[in-house]
Amino acid sequence: MIKAPDHVLKVKAYVPGKPMEELERELGIKDPVKLASNENPVGPSPLALEAVLSAAKKGINRYPDGSGFYLKKKLSHILGTDPGGIILGNGSNEIIDIAARTFLRPGDEAIMASPSFVVYSMSVTLQGAAAVEIPLDHNLRHDLPRMAQAVTPRTKMIFIANPNNPTGTINYRQEYDSFFAAIPEDVLVVIDEAYLEYVTNRDYPDSMSCLAGGKNVLILRTFSKIYGLAGLRTGYGISHPEILGQMERVRAPFNSNSLGQAAAIRALDDEDHVKRSREVNEQGKEFLYGELSALGYDYTPTEANFIYIRVSDPLGLFDALLKEGVIIRPAGGDAVRVTIGLPEENKRFIHALKKTKTPALEKDAGN
Repeated sequence: MIKAPDHVLKVKAYVPGKPMEELERELGIKDPVKLASNENPVGPSPLALEAVLSAAKKGINRYPDGSGFYLKKKLSHILGTDPGGIILGNGSNEIIDIAARTFLRPGDEAIMASPSFVVYSMSVTLQGAAAVEIPLDHNLRHDLPRMAQAVTPRTKMIFIANPNNPTGTINYRQEYDSFFAAIPEDVLVVIDEAYLEYVTNRDYPDSMSCLAGGKNVLILRTFSKIYGLAGLRTGYGISHPEILGQMERVRAPFNSNSLGQAAAIRALDDEDHVKRSREVNEQGKEFLYGELSALGYDYTPTEANFIYIRVSDPLGLFDALLKEGVIIRPAGGDAVRVTIGLPEENKRFIHALKKTKTPALEKDAGN
């Protein structure tokens, strides 16, 4: 039998949820509510939908613009950077993988927080490198001092999810200054800002100023979250042209599809849609905070579009809610992650949560 290398076999395959229609058939539930993947419940901008239809009519029998010329031009104008400082990906996930394949070799190390976005460790391990996981601090934020202390001569990359997935927490502007002062110049810091547009905290760092200041950073952003284009898989990375020039050697041709590029360009024009999406998220956040507090659940205040909730039996709660037609995601350990939905979806989650009678953990448990 053909066998993959050991470092490949170490990786657990990502297990996606079943299609909604299949869950309806299997469980006999109607109109399930999906609060598991941090999608924008408002949906995409009407301008983006129009762009998709127009691009499809022009001919999806043709390959997409392999350079992403117009999307890069639009982004560079908004960001105030050169188009050569932007790389496109099939979602920002792919850019994580491209970076790992470009800069890591067997025996190298990459530092990341735990828990954080699972794709970091997957991409690192698949290169035969070691994923060095540093526990979050007592506030469930990246412990940047400990991450900096963990750097060795073998360290080639550091991943920072800000806001962090699954906790929704952020690191602050002043923390970045001392962190970067301790990081060697030959280490690439990947700052994942997938949920950037949801952040309201004024102390949120300006990663672009880190880039302008000469730091070796790769900033990741996506159209899958607040822009509501998750199904079109369009993300982008921002860095120095010298860094991205090396990554372009690894990037697969035509990796960013034509419909995604067209939709992203128009989505960037619809500031009202982004504003409305943020408002819906803030309203849902406050509703869920109030309900969870009333029920005695320990949740972590979020700067993203999901809430990290500690419960006595995460897998049991997942199964119980599934039977009620509400889909959430176990977040490892003693927690679940629940996407903030539309008002009626949030109410349905709370109603189903009450029916499960899942015990809440004490708020100081484990601290």
